[in-house]
Amino acid sequence: MVQVTFIDPAGHETNVDVRPGWSMMQAATANGVKGIEAECGGSCACATCHCYVEGPAASAVPAAQDMELAMLDMVVAEHKPNSRLSCQIKAAPEIEGLILRVAEVQS
Repeated sequence: MVQVTFIDPAGHETNVDVRPGWSMMQAATANGVKGIEAECGGSCACATCHCYVEGPAASAVPAAQDMELAMLDMVVAEHKPNSRLSCQIKAAPEIEGLILRVAEVQS
C-alpha cells in the first residue's frame, strides 16, 4: 500500500492507504474525500478530479501527458503549475507520502 494524504477544500485531511496501480481519483472516491466529483469515472474526459500535488513526493509523480494537459486547460478552479487530474496519477512506491490538495471547485 502507498500512503497519500488528501486535503479537501475545507482543509480536512484524509490519510489513505492506496493499492499500487489505483488512481488517486479511485482512492479519493473510495474513501469519501470531499470535492472530487469524478464525473467521467477516470477516463480523463471531464477535469472534475482536479487537485494540486504537494510535498516532497510531488517530484516523483510522472509528468502529465498531452490528453491530461488539454483537460487541465479547462479546469474551473485556478490552474497552477502543480495542477493535476487525480485520475491520471497512479499509486506507486515512489509517491509514498504524496499530498493532494483538492481544488476548491470542480464544475
